[in-house]
Amino acid sequence: MTDLATRPDANESSDDETATIDATAQSDDTVETAPPEYEWAPTEPAPKKRHLWLWIGIPVAAVAVGVGVTSLFLIAPGTSIAGVPVGGLTPGAAAEAVQRQLDVTTIVLTGPGGDAEITGDELGATIDAKALADEAFAAHPAWNLTAWNPEATEVVVTLDPETATEALRAAVPSMYTDPTNATIAFDGASATYVVGPAVDGSGIDVASVQTALTDAFASGETTVDLAATMAAVPAEGTTSVAQATAGILNGMLDTAGFYVGEERTVPIDRATFASWLTVTPAERGTFAISADANAIQPMVDGLAGAVNRAPVDSTTIVNSSGRVLSTPTEGVVGRELGATDGIAKSFAEQIGAGNAAYALPVTEVPFTTTSLARMLEVDLSEQRLYVKENGNVVDSWPISSGTGSTPTYTGRYTIGYKTSVQTMNGYDRDAAGNITGTYSTPNVRWPMYFNGGQAFHGVYWHNNFGRTMSHGCVGMPEWRAQWIYNWAPSGTDVYIHN
Repeated sequence: MTDLATRPDANESSDDETATIDATAQSDDTVETAPPEYEWAPTEPAPKKRHLWLWIGIPVAAVAVGVGVTSLFLIAPGTSIAGVPVGGLTPGAAAEAVQRQLDVTTIVLTGPGGDAEITGDELGATIDAKALADEAFAAHPAWNLTAWNPEATEVVVTLDPETATEALRAAVPSMYTDPTNATIAFDGASATYVVGPAVDGSGIDVASVQTALTDAFASGETTVDLAATMAAVPAEGTTSVAQATAGILNGMLDTAGFYVGEERTVPIDRATFASWLTVTPAERGTFAISADANAIQPMVDGLAGAVNRAPVDSTTIVNSSGRVLSTPTEGVVGRELGATDGIAKSFAEQIGAGNAAYALPVTEVPFTTTSLARMLEVDLSEQRLYVKENGNVVDSWPISSGTGSTPTYTGRYTIGYKTSVQTMNGYDRDAAGNITGTYSTPNVRWPMYFNGGQAFHGVYWHNNFGRTMSHGCVGMPEWRAQWIYNWAPSGTDVYIHN
């Protein structure tokens, strides 16, 4: 030991030798070795052991852990959505792959117009790729070995009819015949709105294209031939919608006018009303109705002359108690049109909403009522009739009342039964009141009874008025009797006195 430690070239010994010595020295923990008496240099530390297996094992383990962790986010191998393999992809990458495959899947249309190619992207084909990818991952995750290599997920490709039709029309325009929309027009001969029916067009059946695209996509084919199938292309403006709109228009023609309450005060001619209107196609096959306020304005300017009116005062005939016996003149309320600013514009908007009955702003002017208290007064001493109204004499003429044996009785009465003509029958009496015979007078005109069998009536068998001549009635010329017959309604007061 001493010789080795004190060799002149001891500092130049190799690392291996030193390692051997150190290893030897460290390997026997039970042998006590006395320290050397002399040391020419400090002892070098022992080198660390090289564990090569550890450096090889760590990467392998890391790879294994990485694979295990990654499998938590991947779809199981062998998984397909329709004809698109998505095994080993994340759901996001799978969704992109599915949509990308659908976009490039191509339909080759064959038909009388020639062949044409059109892709799923051009057709606007869609599937819910994200939902399908998420569903595939949920059912077949890569970490679950039992979920590997499942059957392909079936999908249905969706086409938006409008987008697909536009794309197909652009690809093969010769296979399309445009539909004709229904029309509405005013017919001057019948003064009504009439409908021109819609006519369907024709074009490629979108449903057959959708089926072919779904089948091709499901089988993984990127190109598929399809013999074009034709289908009807319905008109957007249908006949039924046009008929319903024409019904609204004709209903407005029937009611068009300016109203005061329920009264159509100013009717509007059907052709004139139609000239104000414009009927145009609108969204989703409907029709829009509009009216020209400027065309309406001239009629609005002339409304005052047609609407304004003075009131008509009422006249009633009453008796002394105030009871109304008749109304020769019915009262009518007057009216005045209010401001007309904005009526044309407001009416145009109302017509556009389907209402052609415009309520005018008017102010009512009330009427007054005049009551006429009428009376027929007979002065027997004068043998004269006085026709009175509200106490004033309006006319007077001679009459013939009853003789001494058949007098006209005094008192206050009212007119009762009236008739335009009748045969009058009665008894002749002497001065003592005894019946001496009978009489029958035909065609007595305008009798008005006021006291039992006593009446006012016309006389055609004598002209001796101003003297007593009758069997108790009050007689007068027929034309006079007719006048009071019309002037005095039933219930009119009668006053007989001397």
